[in-house]
Amino acid sequence: MNRRVLPFFVFLYFLGVTFAHSQDGNAGTHERWEYVLEDTGDVLQIALPLSAGLATIFQKDYEGTKQMAFSYASTMAITYALKYTTKRQRPEGRNTYDSFPSGHTSSAFSGASFIQRRYGWKYGKYAYILAALVGVSRMEGPDGYHDIWDVLGGAAVGIGSTYIFTKPYKYQKIEVGFSARKDMKLLSVRWNLN
Repeated sequence: MNRRVLPFFVFLYFLGVTFAHSQDGNAGTHERWEYVLEDTGDVLQIALPLSAGLATIFQKDYEGTKQMAFSYASTMAITYALKYTTKRQRPEGRNTYDSFPSGHTSSAFSGASFIQRRYGWKYGKYAYILAALVGVSRMEGPDGYHDIWDVLGGAAVGIGSTYIFTKPYKYQKIEVGFSARKDMKLLSVRWNLN
């Protein structure tokens, strides 16, 4: 199997498990799609940074692996430091004061912004769509764990941390050329870092 396809099948597997789990619960006053949305957000908050990390390994981009580790670790450290210093109450009414910023959103946007920053918008645009879905799941899920400010704060922390530690990937291309004339033969090798 092609290694580039593996993350897609892993994602589909987790999405299937999530959907099956959502079918088992008692919906109560909430609609089933709310549970599916919340469970999808739970999976994607891990799947996006995991996919970003696996992409660096499949590309043999070990500098990218290091950058991903630093950016994700700083994202989570800043997220939890802010949760316990701001002590903002959760909007659904629980007596819990750790709402700002959304940890699920921070995690998802850290993975999405790493993919975009390191490997470009070709892949990053899809990762950002999935990360935005995580943010929506935190507001629109059955429990409504966060409001828009928590989600925007989480996105800002995830993106900001990634942009501090991550540099764009430079593809190495080797071009070989050959030219021959009656009295001369020329072999050229060019290594392009862009």
